[in-house]
Amino acid sequence: MNKVKMGLEHSLRLPCGAVLKNRLAKSAMSDSLGDGKGNPTQAQIRLYEKWAKGGIGLSIIGEVQIDSLCPEKPGNLVLGKGSNIDALQELARLASLEEAHIWPQLGHAGALSHRPISEPMGPSALNIDDFQCAGMSIKEVEALPSSYAKAALLAKKVGFTGIQIHAGHGFLLSQFLSPLFNRRNDHFGGSIKKRCRIIIDIIDRIRQTVGPNFPIGIKLNASDLIEGGLTNEDALENIRLLNQTSLDLIEVSGGTYFPGAESSSDRVTQDVYYADFCLMAKQITNIPIMVTGGIKTCADALYLIKNESADIVGIARALVLNPNLTNDWLNGEPNPVFPRFESPPPEGITAWYTMRINAISLDKETNFTLDLTTAIKQYLERDALRSATWQKKFGTLAKRV
Repeated sequence: MNKVKMGLEHSLRLPCGAVLKNRLAKSAMSDSLGDGKGNPTQAQIRLYEKWAKGGIGLSIIGEVQIDSLCPEKPGNLVLGKGSNIDALQELARLASLEEAHIWPQLGHAGALSHRPISEPMGPSALNIDDFQCAGMSIKEVEALPSSYAKAALLAKKVGFTGIQIHAGHGFLLSQFLSPLFNRRNDHFGGSIKKRCRIIIDIIDRIRQTVGPNFPIGIKLNASDLIEGGLTNEDALENIRLLNQTSLDLIEVSGGTYFPGAESSSDRVTQDVYYADFCLMAKQITNIPIMVTGGIKTCADALYLIKNESADIVGIARALVLNPNLTNDWLNGEPNPVFPRFESPPPEGITAWYTMRINAISLDKETNFTLDLTTAIKQYLERDALRSATWQKKFGTLAKRV
């Protein structure tokens, strides 16, 4: 096979001076491989080691919590007091082999936090159909920049090569940006500029804390894909505002996990979901753009780089099907074959891919034969077991400020 020499293999220098060795990134996924106490397991360390050895330029660890208050799942990592420093250092060391970058995605699930181990809270109190959450006090909102900065500093100290702020997919900072979730009437709600204020405050505090040479990225929605939520026009205005900050990378994705919302694959007609939006975003920011969503082939990735829709391409499920995908694509090897599921139940496909991630972490991916029903069963059972561990570690429900 002929090697690919058309852009994916080129390095990318970020504004802070850090260099990504190629234009392919492993986008954040909730691997749920933590030990239930907020710490990495050997399986999780092995997973990111394999992606590093597979040639990826940047790996992002999904759903790393800034505290134990509102986690997305009980298998999330937590960066804070009581973290297992030795395990985090080993994860950072092995995940950055062969000059790969490894960034934790710093997050807070907010209104979408895992109910068995949290009291969901968002920018505003909501009661929509069967969905309820409490609203955050001004004190709780104003505490966020410090919490994010402390987590970022710990990430830097243990050897991670950068961080990403999670402001997409309907989690807390995405909720602040969305007029559906954010109904505040103080200086953190109302206009787009006010809804974006807490994120700018977080970026500024992190930069003050980690210094000028440590990469800071962010993940944003192009659209919430739900009535009353963030629109493309809102999202472009957010990027204009963020262009004035010290960010090093803006990842564009979309959709929300709000109950009943459609997925990107259901609503977006493009094969590569957000290519056109990113092309517009590139006209209004000097910050490098990463696009994630619907990218299944090497041709998809090459198109985004050659068309200048993005500076780096985020890959998720394709890297779950083949952890060595980056090396394969750069050497002209075939694309992975995606499975087809007929009438999958809610969360079924996510459960299947999550359990395949688990198989990769145990070096058992070549024998992975789970059907959707079994994958869902194992997925839910694992969450239940780790919820019990989380409760023992952090208390049944974490204390609010």
